[in-house]
Amino acid sequence: FSFFRFDIYRKVPKDLTQPTYTGAIISVCCCLFILFLFLSELTGFIATEIVNELYVDDPDKDSGGKIEVNLNISLPNLHCELVGLDIQDEMGRHEVGHIDNSMKIPLNNGDGCRFEGHFSINKVPGNFHVSTHSATAQPQNPDMTHIIHKLSFGDKLQVHNVHGAFNALEGADKLSSNPLASHDYILKIVPTVYEDMSGKQRYSYQYTVANKEYVAYSHTGRIIPAIWFRYDLSPITVKYTERRQPLYRFITSICAIIGGTFTVAGILDSCIFTASEAWKKIQLGKMQ
Repeated sequence: FSFFRFDIYRKVPKDLTQPTYTGAIISVCCCLFILFLFLSELTGFIATEIVNELYVDDPDKDSGGKIEVNLNISLPNLHCELVGLDIQDEMGRHEVGHIDNSMKIPLNNGDGCRFEGHFSINKVPGNFHVSTHSATAQPQNPDMTHIIHKLSFGDKLQVHNVHGAFNALEGADKLSSNPLASHDYILKIVPTVYEDMSGKQRYSYQYTVANKEYVAYSHTGRIIPAIWFRYDLSPITVKYTERRQPLYRFITSICAIIGGTFTVAGILDSCIFTASEAWKKIQLGKMQ
């Protein structure tokens, strides 16, 4: 009994093998092809992939039922002392002239205003609107033409692989609209969770938007225009998770690449060698 009997990779002495020119070419091409596939697999193994899923839940249960809002809007034809932010929702909140964490920047030598606000809303349907309702004296013809620079909800996600409508109203230009028209933006807010490789989660919100503009009237006459953002929350949560290919899958792919390439190259070399030997025999037969 000899332990060498278990060797399934028996070695052939070099003096019993025959190198060929075509075999050398195939071997070099085979090695280059294996190197290319190996580098491709290595790049895929090092890089992270983003997997998304949908489920019904409130992801940010520690928020106290609040959503942080960032609003940046310019009204180039309305004085800053007239601009205000009002917040309403179905929980009974009714706040006129919200001023916390907000800033008004005069534009056009004081004829216009840029409003920047950071505030929170409840996770129930409601609205917030930019208007002149909080002004001490209402103007006769308030001009509500505007440009929206930013409207976002929750944490800011700076992830290149995630393309979503986190700031869908960015760049909305209503400067050519009727100055006396009200503007309604109907928002459908979708909770979004991003989980990185370390397991840390960030909570943000995407949203879709539909808008209309109109001049409103009542039995007493024309209603003071405003810029309305009416929102509702979707019960569906979108979750993005960073993942990396498992090591065992990477090793399996490398083994498949090496083994498959060598097998195919060996078959190709064998076919070429057999064909060349047969051709030589045919030529020798013709010569005789």
